[in-house]
Amino acid sequence: MSEHKVVLITGAAHRIGATTARLLHEQGMNIVLHYRHSREAAEQLQLELEHQRADSVVLAQADLHHTNELRQLAKQAAQVWGRLDVLINNASTFYPTPVESASIAQWDDLMGSNVKAPFFLSQAAAPYLQEQQGCIVNIVDIHAERPLRNFPLYSMAKASLGMMTKALAAELGPEIRVNGVAPGAILWPENLEDEDKEKIISRTFLKRRGSPDDIAKAILYLIRDADYMTGQILAVDGGRSLNS
Repeated sequence: MSEHKVVLITGAAHRIGATTARLLHEQGMNIVLHYRHSREAAEQLQLELEHQRADSVVLAQADLHHTNELRQLAKQAAQVWGRLDVLINNASTFYPTPVESASIAQWDDLMGSNVKAPFFLSQAAAPYLQEQQGCIVNIVDIHAERPLRNFPLYSMAKASLGMMTKALAAELGPEIRVNGVAPGAILWPENLEDEDKEKIISRTFLKRRGSPDDIAKAILYLIRDADYMTGQILAVDGGRSLNS
């Protein structure tokens, strides 16, 4: 049995998920890379990391909207190396849903990816995490606290994920720690105008955009160094959430 920590990262083929996979792998952890449609990107990331350390990354395909697949995903992650230490609920959907045009399908999609899937995957992973005194890290959003205009469903979903982080910390302790990271201005939405980007940056106290590396380092801290932290959500946003 490997003594490396085993980490399951959902939505790990791109963006923050991929950056996090690289950093945790660099720190000696074995990675279960979950993806839904991005098989090619997932395979490329697997090749990149396996070149650095053989037999350290496996791929796991699942549609997180299919709740009946989540138990098998958790089981698969735990069986590869005989343990599961960390679950990172990173997969998310994000797009505008103005109140006047928001649909039931959009509700189901945004609530499904941002709340329902993380909850039921955490439920499925809990027995394995408990064996290792492991932890869960949820990727929340600063807009869980302060809604983003024209994104009510997304903001509501992330607010629910924030409360889920606290509720699961209460339910799963003392064996499992549950914390979250709330990114601010890290990756821009598609089609965002330069003027809007400048406005967002101006509202941070650090006057610059963050990077996926900043989120990955916060996740690493919660996994490796935050032994006495649970039910907490770290805002990694350059101070933007403090600015009215």
